[in-house]
Amino acid sequence: MIDRRLIRNLDYIVLVTVLLLVAFGLAMVYSATHASQADSLLTVKKQLVGVVLGFLGLTLIVLVDYHVSERFHLLVYLGNLLLLGAVLVFGKEVHGAKSWFAFGPFSFQPSEFAKVAVIVTLARHLDKKESLSSFWDLLGPLAHVAAPLGLIIFQPDLGTALVFVFITFSMLYMAGARGRHLALLGGVPLLVFAALIFAHLRYGLPLPLKEYQLKRLTSFIDPARDAQGAGYNLLQAMIAIGSGRFLGKGYLRGTQGRLGYVPEHQTDFIFTIVGEELGFLGGFVLLALFFTLIWRGLRIAYQAKDRYGRLLATGVLAMFLFHIMENIGMNLGIMPITGIPLPFISAGASSMTANLWAVGILENVWARRQKIMF
Repeated sequence: MIDRRLIRNLDYIVLVTVLLLVAFGLAMVYSATHASQADSLLTVKKQLVGVVLGFLGLTLIVLVDYHVSERFHLLVYLGNLLLLGAVLVFGKEVHGAKSWFAFGPFSFQPSEFAKVAVIVTLARHLDKKESLSSFWDLLGPLAHVAAPLGLIIFQPDLGTALVFVFITFSMLYMAGARGRHLALLGGVPLLVFAALIFAHLRYGLPLPLKEYQLKRLTSFIDPARDAQGAGYNLLQAMIAIGSGRFLGKGYLRGTQGRLGYVPEHQTDFIFTIVGEELGFLGGFVLLALFFTLIWRGLRIAYQAKDRYGRLLATGVLAMFLFHIMENIGMNLGIMPITGIPLPFISAGASSMTANLWAVGILENVWARRQKIMF
């Protein structure tokens, strides 16, 4: 029997916000895909599978005390590595990345669930560490993340790898790592990477990135320089968003996305559909919903009853925040194009399911924030 205190202590603002985001996303996915398929609802039906699985998982996660996950952290960690390793061998390659398992008309992307698995297992790892005051104390947590991160890079999926990095640094900071140590860890590799790119462009030094990946990362700086190549997607995205003006062209009346001028408009560039059809006002409403989710996530993290719950909430919050900033940023031309989806909005059943499970973690932490009750 479900404890009424648990139901009473859920964060209903988060639940309503997520429901609105899911409904918003389904509407946008339908608009982006209905004109290009024999079955106009095909992609929406697949998305609904992710919604159903996601809410089922969310419910189960909320019902079980989040501390139970500590007992199975090793199983979760090893299972995550197994799936990420298996997709490299048996997976299907899509757009140059071997990230998918294909089962007939359906596909499954382990890297989406790997984010949640890393949050859960890293939170447990950090919770057991007494101190992170020394630079050397960071080596254990970094090694913990290095294995799944390495498998993601081998796919290669640079966008998801960056999500892992942001989650890791956010959780380390919340766990008590010193800011100067994190700045050193992040700043030095960034400077080295920038120097390698400069040497590659100037002197032809080989890089561990494929040429198309490098162009996607750097095209946002000056997309007009290669308007028919690497900069094409971004230029079309900005044209689509700009054409919507304040109120948009109207739902289902967009042309840039519907006619195929914006590639991947149902996934990576779904925000262009929002901007073109619903205009600035529609984009503002979507951002307001995301702001509400982030605000409540911060509240949940800071009011968690223990360190483990605080770390779990921080990891989920970091995952959502990076996805939102990067996806919308790359649609507006202010962030590199990395190909990560917009939570609850982009088409993708795996992403939808994993995101809803992550919301279940937030609700679990919030519902059990009062020590006297649980």
